[in-house]
Amino acid sequence: PCVVGEWSHWSGCAERCQPDLRIRRRYVQQEPKNGGEPCPALEEKAGCLEYLTYQGEDCGHEHVPAFITTSEYSKERKRRAASSLWPSDKEAAGYCVEFKTESLSHHCALENRPYTRWMRYLREGHTVCVACQPPAMNTDTHRCSGDGHNADGGKILHWEAVGNSQCQGTWKKIRQLENCSCPLVHSFIFT
Repeated sequence: PCVVGEWSHWSGCAERCQPDLRIRRRYVQQEPKNGGEPCPALEEKAGCLEYLTYQGEDCGHEHVPAFITTSEYSKERKRRAASSLWPSDKEAAGYCVEFKTESLSHHCALENRPYTRWMRYLREGHTVCVACQPPAMNTDTHRCSGDGHNADGGKILHWEAVGNSQCQGTWKKIRQLENCSCPLVHSFIFT
């Protein structure tokens, strides 16, 4: 049979601050003979993203998908915050981001479990509101991951539903507001 060596280390990303590919290889140590088992794949590719520029500045945050869940969950957060870890002044902190949904997977419409039914209300072309609140808010930057900070209105951003990673899609940022004003079925929170 064919005999191959160990995989090499993964190469680095060719580009920084944008999704790219990395590669690893292995080499044939013995070719198959007399109808022996053929060689397996000698090269593998995987996605990668370098989150720092050559100057050491963070740049990958805009490529991270926004993880969202129903705004109903924020009531539970507020109840917990009142009784535990977060000071009450942080409870009021936060902001809202409006997005226009561009695409979504068909898996969202198939959801029927009680805690994931909210995914069925996601629609292409609709405006949705996503609130950024503690504890999803980073304590240093006061931002939520995937909020589209510094993204212009034409940039396609990615989101994923918490509870079903196959329910995902893209949207474009419309604007950031202090408070959300979307109907409940189009209101979500960053997680």
